[in-house]
Amino acid sequence: MLATVFSSFDESGFVSSLSLSWICSYGSLLVDRFFEVLAKMTKNYPAVSEEYQKAIEKCKRKLRGLIAEKNCAPIMVRLAWHSAGTFDCASRTGGPFGTMRFDDELAHGANNGLHIALRLLEPIREQFPTISHADFHQLAGVVAVEVTGGPEIPFHPGREDKPQPPPEGRLPDATKGCDHLRQVFLKQMGLTDQDIVALSGAHTLGRCHKDRSGFEGAWTSNPLIFDNSYFKELLSGEKEGLLQLPSDKALLDDPVFRPLVEKYAADEEAFFADYAEAHLKLSELGYYFESLNLSRCKLNSIMIF
Repeated sequence: MLATVFSSFDESGFVSSLSLSWICSYGSLLVDRFFEVLAKMTKNYPAVSEEYQKAIEKCKRKLRGLIAEKNCAPIMVRLAWHSAGTFDCASRTGGPFGTMRFDDELAHGANNGLHIALRLLEPIREQFPTISHADFHQLAGVVAVEVTGGPEIPFHPGREDKPQPPPEGRLPDATKGCDHLRQVFLKQMGLTDQDIVALSGAHTLGRCHKDRSGFEGAWTSNPLIFDNSYFKELLSGEKEGLLQLPSDKALLDDPVFRPLVEKYAADEEAFFADYAEAHLKLSELGYYFESLNLSRCKLNSIMIF
């Protein structure tokens, strides 16, 4: 391994750009593995009452019925993601803490149309007033993935609602490439390269609407089924009637992202396993152990060149 690294130095002593890319990728992988092990050792969820846990289970059953009846899984995943994806580990603000209940956050450009999700959820929300908005919104996302055939995602209740929304501009921009994705997911949120690709696979659900995002179309031929079709379509190239965002296509040009795309296209079980892990992490950003997220962000900021 070291021989491979040193042999790539030229006569002037400078490492080649290819080797530098390899070193950065390998270093990022080491950071990922370190924090995966550390996270498993340090998770410390808040205790909830038996009554609260029972309410969560009853609410989950109600959500299953609603999502199956209304075919609204995609927008529920979007609601959960856009709530959680605002987390900034440097300032410890934003994240999956129920702030989408505020009109100010709903008015953010990236959240166009999410009022529909809240309207659909309101009848169930009224039945479970003791459940925090934070838990309720993340539970809806977890159930939506399961109802559409995706992996079962662990859910740990106990999130508290925060009193004010985060500033606008923290969510990823679909028009940008890999550097932007890493800036948002790694440096801001504290996630990993693998998480970026796995989470991108949820584009197998739903479609874009021009009046909400500026884009139009579905990523796959069956946008109500959670499977690995997104990765297969991405590798097969653009097709009439199907959508590929600039941020989707950028995954194929990155030496770390592309092998993961190929892996998930060939192995749905591997995708499901990694997606469940990534979705869990996203839904718990800043929740169970904030100092772990903060430490990861600091290291990620060093690894991003």
